[in-house]
Amino acid sequence: MAADRPPLPPFTRETAIQKVRGAEDGWNSCDPQRVSLAYTEDSRWRNRAEFPQGRARIVEFLTRKWARELDYRLIKELWAWEGNRIAVRFAYEWRDDSGQWYRSYGNENWEFDEHGLMRIRHASINDRPIAESERKFHWDRSGPRPADHPGLGDLGL
Repeated sequence: MAADRPPLPPFTRETAIQKVRGAEDGWNSCDPQRVSLAYTEDSRWRNRAEFPQGRARIVEFLTRKWARELDYRLIKELWAWEGNRIAVRFAYEWRDDSGQWYRSYGNENWEFDEHGLMRIRHASINDRPIAESERKFHWDRSGPRPADHPGLGDLGL
């Protein structure tokens, strides 16, 4: 039996925002095992051109991702919600091993089970090379985005 991972559906605006911020904080940890626990055992993803299914494949995917996307920092923002579904928009900044910085923009559609675990995640993402001077996401990598750091709208993204 799955343990509950609040907040649980059906979502209100407030609980959807909590779920989005919890996901952002988890992904900013860059810890594949930790992140995978937010998903059902048989969770189905579409992430760009990859289609991992299940926690083990999600861990493999995220391990590869964060080995390639260095100094990763992510901001997610609620776009819409209804019942057990949430739509978000996001941007994240990262650099490759040559030092080239990128800002990746995207949208995700999420569906949750009754325990608050995500069973479906569809992500569409585009990457844009940026100069290091164009970076907007500045906080200590050892933790989540500070509460007083601007969100996507405040940053003009």
